[in-house]
Amino acid sequence: MPADLSDEDAKLVTLARAARARTRAAEGAAVRDSDGRTYAACTVQLDTVLLSALQLATAMAVSSGVKGLEAAAVVTDADTADVEVVRYFGGAALPVVVADGNGEVRHVVHT
Repeated sequence: MPADLSDEDAKLVTLARAARARTRAAEGAAVRDSDGRTYAACTVQLDTVLLSALQLATAMAVSSGVKGLEAAAVVTDADTADVEVVRYFGGAALPVVVADGNGEVRHVVHT
């Protein structure tokens, strides 16, 4: 992990990697709410439903009654991640760490 990544954001990457590895999904994601709680999820792909890991992790946080998000992380083989759901619920300027399957941070996107 890069030295400039906080311990809390590094934890999000670890949780996202674990969620992805458990199911061998395309992506894993984790979000931290405004109270410091974390929610991790993986991509859900069924015949008629496709949810990105970030969409599902955010939905889990929302369904728990949180008022906002502080940060997120996505582990993916893709070059980019769709952060629209985090922007919609969490607002502008939230950091979203994008990492590869080994947990190496590619970049940090801000909503």
